[in-house]
Amino acid sequence: MTTGGSDPNQDPKNPGGYPPPGNYPPPSGGSYPPPSGGSYPPPGNYPPPQSGGYTPPPSGGSYPPPPGNYPPPPGAYGASGAYGAGGYGPAPTSRLSVGDALSYGWAKFSGNAGVWILFMVAAFIIQALISGIFNGFDFTPDDNGFSASFSATNAIGTVVTTIVGYLIQAAFVRGALAETDGQKPAFGTFLQIGPIGAVIVAGLLVGIGTTIGLFLCIIPGLAFAFLTWWTMQFVIDRNQDAVTAIKSSFNAIKSNAGTLLLLALALLGINLVGALLCGLGLLVSVPVSIIAVTYAYRVTTGGPVAP
Repeated sequence: MTTGGSDPNQDPKNPGGYPPPGNYPPPSGGSYPPPSGGSYPPPGNYPPPQSGGYTPPPSGGSYPPPPGNYPPPPGAYGASGAYGAGGYGPAPTSRLSVGDALSYGWAKFSGNAGVWILFMVAAFIIQALISGIFNGFDFTPDDNGFSASFSATNAIGTVVTTIVGYLIQAAFVRGALAETDGQKPAFGTFLQIGPIGAVIVAGLLVGIGTTIGLFLCIIPGLAFAFLTWWTMQFVIDRNQDAVTAIKSSFNAIKSNAGTLLLLALALLGINLVGALLCGLGLLVSVPVSIIAVTYAYRVTTGGPVAP
């Protein structure tokens, strides 16, 4: 033991015996990453970064793909194109049922019955006035007791009445589309039918095709009318021309013909009952039918349907 004096083996520049600053040895058994600029790789044996700054994921891992340029989901509802193309794939047909369509039609009508009935009355008055103007003249019997020959005025009246009928039909479809969009249509909504020329041409083509089919043993005409049921919906909702709309309606209805045929028969029965009630029941049955048909159109083609 040495007392009162200094250790002869002690470093005079480091009397405490501590390691000099900035040169500490690493603790035993431990490891520290090298200082900035070190050379050994981090744990895990990752491959070196590639050009562009992207590092592939480790083996067995996966990173989500970069955003953008994803294909649309099946049945996406687009803004243009024919049924079955351009994102118009059919929705699963199991979603559509006759009961759901009728319930939807009644619910939407009852929630906005005043406007629908008002437009029904206005449409009836317009058609009655046109018919009276062109066809409300007296006919003079001839010597054989038959009516006077068909005049040019009657022909013009028939054409005008037919065209106005197509426009009124399109107006009802416009209102029904608004209902399926979740909007209660006002009276002016029915007048926003869009491409009037395409509406008239579509109505004429469907009418001519149905008439020709009825002359061919009736059944072809009924089949044609059924398969072109949604022509106005495709013209107004998707801004298609008349021929494309007819093709789209054919393809869409064929995709779920069984359920849609049952719906057509159910709506026919409802409107027959409405007609038997002095015609007043049609003020309810016609709007309910149009909304139900448009609901079926949106469901079958994968379009939006507001609850």
